[in-house]
Amino acid sequence: MANTKSAIKRVKIAERNRLRNKAYKSAVKTLMKKYFVAVESYGASPTPELLQEVQQHMAAAYSKIDRAVKRGVLHPNNGARKKSRLAAALKRQKEKSAAALAA
Repeated sequence: MANTKSAIKRVKIAERNRLRNKAYKSAVKTLMKKYFVAVESYGASPTPELLQEVQQHMAAAYSKIDRAVKRGVLHPNNGARKKSRLAAALKRQKEKSAAALAA
């Protein structure tokens, strides 16, 4: 356990920051999962309404990821990788639906 006053304060600050970081990371994961579910449903039956829903989920996830990077919760490369995976998932589904329509 910390002995000095400043060390005790640092422990409190570290715990506060840990909880804040945990909340950001959890929110990012939740938004990503919602996005992937929306992409799957769009892939099953591609309609303009579902595509719009996917775009909304993507915007929300991008926003939260960017905010987490800005606050230092996520490393910039980690944020970029997450955003890239989101975009790649949609691209894959669009290619699958295009191939199905062509066949």
